[in-house]
Parts: sequence; C-alpha cells; structure tokens
Amino acid sequence: MNKIKVLIIDDEQLARDLLKTYLFYDSRLEVVGECSNGFEGVLAIQELKPELVFLDIQMPKINGFELLELLSDPPVIIFSTAFEEFAIRAFEANAVDYLLKPYPQERVQAAVEKALKRIQTGEGNKDKLKNLGQSHDENSGLLTRIVVKSGAKIRIIPVETIDYLESEDDFVMIYCKEGHFLKQKTMKYFENHLDPKKFIRIHRSCIVNASQLAEIQQYGKESWMLLLKQGAKLKVSKSGYLTLKQFLAEGIDH
Repeated sequence: MNKIKVLIIDDEQLARDLLKTYLFYDSRLEVVGECSNGFEGVLAIQELKPELVFLDIQMPKINGFELLELLSDPPVIIFSTAFEEFAIRAFEANAVDYLLKPYPQERVQAAVEKALKRIQTGEGNKDKLKNLGQSHDENSGLLTRIVVKSGAKIRIIPVETIDYLESEDDFVMIYCKEGHFLKQKTMKYFENHLDPKKFIRIHRSCIVNASQLAEIQQYGKESWMLLLKQGAKLKVSKSGYLTLKQFLAEGIDH
C-alpha cells in the first residue's frame, strides 16, 4: 500500500517539528515536505502533489485562505490556528477539520483519521473548502491587498495600485500598475470589500479607483464615457453616472 503524501505549511518551526514528530509514528503517512510561508506552499503543492496538507492560517506574506484561492484542485486540508474565533466557527459550520494550537497528539490523530477516510473514499473536501472560503469572504473586512497567480508567479497587489476592475465571465480582471491579472471572484465580492470611499462601481461590469478619475464625457442622451488618468476609456451606465455624480458632489462638500 502506498503511503499518503503529507505536506506541512506553517511559519513556526516548532509547530512543524511537532507535527512531524506526531506523524512519524503513523506508518500510513509520509511527510514529503515542509514550508514556512504560503508562497513556498503553493509551489510545493504543485510540485509534490501531496494528498494531505496541514495548513496554518496566520502566516506572513500570504495567509492560509489566500493560499487556497490560488489552488484550482486542492488536496485534503487540515487547518491549524492559534486564535481567530471566526475561523473556528466557520470550520465547524462547513465540516472542515482544524487543529487549535497548542494541540495534543490525540487531536492530530483524530484529524488524520478523518482525512484518510476522505482520501480513501475519494470524497476529498474540495466542496467544503469552497464553502469555507465563501464564509470567510462574507465575514472579512475591507481589502488592503489582492493575491493573484500569474503563470508560476504569485503577486500581491496593494489595492491602492489598482486602476480598475472589469468582469470576465466567472473571473474579474484587475488592471493595476504592474499589468492586468485574473482573479476568480465576483464583482459583487469586490464591491463589498473595496473601500466605497475610494472605489466606485460605474457599471455592472466595472469598478474604478476614484483616484484615477480624469474626465467624464457624454456621447449620447444617456451614454457616458469615463477617462482615467492612465488613458483607459470605460463605459458608464445610467446608475453608474448617478453614483459618480453623488461621489464627486460628496467629495466637493468635504
């Protein structure tokens, strides 16, 4: 019987060492790698193709949830966390297993048994992870950055560098100073999580950074075009025009 390949992603060396010690005694498992941050984690998952991953949530560079967004076909995941009350409620609601630090060996073993059943039956937890991600999205605050994958590279886009966002079927194209990148999110998600004092939805398919506004041009009775400082020309809907007017009026008032 082939051993189950395990990857550990945690920024704390002690936590990684403890997990390796616990898992060493389980002959069904083989720890094929360990990573100290999410960047390394994404690349290791692609290269090593583990069937089971222990994933820390709070990590520098990119966190556990951001890492998950970059995976199209995630392996079975067991999360670990030191706090984050919301995350624990979300895990329980979506039947995704987690370890609350510090965790005893018995708790790790119980999580492993659940994970092995999912792997052996082919059930996995992809759908549960998707639901967990949606729960996290709904309860998270305003975005300060967006993590995207561009080929083999992972980029972190500070929201202040974004010029505009445009819908592309099930994705959103993010136009920023470094170029343009696809993200598998909805326009509604970005409308809800970008600062409304800095970003304006000018069309059902477009959100712009207010700092990039240059000029509004009317070319029909109820047709407008928005020019951005970097040269882009974007169509403005009737409701978007009203939103723009209100935004600009409030800016003048202040």
